[in-house]
Amino acid sequence: MSVIDILTRVDSICKKYDKYDVEKHNDSNVSGEDAFARLYAAVEADIEAAEKKAEAAANEKSRASAVALNAELRRTKARLLEEVPKLQRLAMKKVKGLSSEEFAARNDLVLALPDRIQSIPDGTAPAPKKAGGWTSSASRPGIKFDSDGKMDSDYFQQSEESSQFRQEYEMRKLKQDQGLDVIAEGLDTLKNMAHDMNEELDRQVPLMDEIDSKVDKAASDLKNTNVRLKDTVNQLRSSRNFCIDIVLLCVILGIAAYLYNVLKK
Repeated sequence: MSVIDILTRVDSICKKYDKYDVEKHNDSNVSGEDAFARLYAAVEADIEAAEKKAEAAANEKSRASAVALNAELRRTKARLLEEVPKLQRLAMKKVKGLSSEEFAARNDLVLALPDRIQSIPDGTAPAPKKAGGWTSSASRPGIKFDSDGKMDSDYFQQSEESSQFRQEYEMRKLKQDQGLDVIAEGLDTLKNMAHDMNEELDRQVPLMDEIDSKVDKAASDLKNTNVRLKDTVNQLRSSRNFCIDIVLLCVILGIAAYLYNVLKK
């Protein structure tokens, strides 16, 4: 087999399995017209985030924090499982530019989602298969059951670890309740302050309207007064100039008469 034949065969194999490439499948629908691609990308991102959170819960040393993370994981898994029927309906819709192979690959992707979601660890042991009678737990080999279905009273005794975990849980719950009470009191205070501010604003609105009307009236009166004052000043200035001209003329005539008398002598 020559190199060209090998390259041709590799290219055909790559094209055959391109329909299973999720990233390429999402990039091809970047225009936002394909609702299936958008929803599947969101579900895929949530699954990856849930897997990371499951790893964090497994490495968490605090039992209370691990329980809280596992509870959040169970809620996330339930929400993701609710999205699967939507994806199934969207996968059945035909999209322009989508080949038959890609259309079939969508159904395969949706069918694989429930198993992926259920495989995310959330702190709960998987349901053991019934083989008849009571059996020991597969996830907890230290827990044993009686063959006749009856449990001894020793199984219900609390251990030191369980008592410590319960105390820690109660303390955290009490702190959360106290914090919620403080937040509730603060919200009530803010609500009362906002109510008082609203009432005060309602009382101030008529006063502000009255002030605006008075300011407009004062501005109009000031404008009229300025016009009248300007006319008055112009009139006074013209009469004053006439008087000054007469006085200067008289002074000039007096000086001329004095010079005439002096030169005549």
